[in-house]
Amino acid sequence: QVQLVESGGGLVQAGGSLRLSCVASGITVTDRTVGWYRQAPGKERNLVAEIRSNRDTFYDASVKGRFTISRDNAKNTVYLKMNSLEPEDTGIYFCNTWKSRNGYWGQGTQVTVSS
Repeated sequence: QVQLVESGGGLVQAGGSLRLSCVASGITVTDRTVGWYRQAPGKERNLVAEIRSNRDTFYDASVKGRFTISRDNAKNTVYLKMNSLEPEDTGIYFCNTWKSRNGYWGQGTQVTVSS
């Protein structure tokens, strides 16, 4: 059974930093792509960053240069380090992966950036 558990969200002032964690079970994060998505209030859920099995990474243009996705193989965890946060980064951040053509999501962690 695949489980993704996010943590690390919170309230931060603009310009601040947070590090989100996604602890996975039922899958091995080195075997597949794991992504972080953001859902702003009243908006769709959009891909922010992802890390692939070969460690290649992708970033949405809105976060490139400010966010860094990484993983700890021993802890089976994927991180999202967020620097220079802006009010537009506010939203619920979800971790996502796929296994056997099924998509899996965590419960999300709330990030609020005040101006």
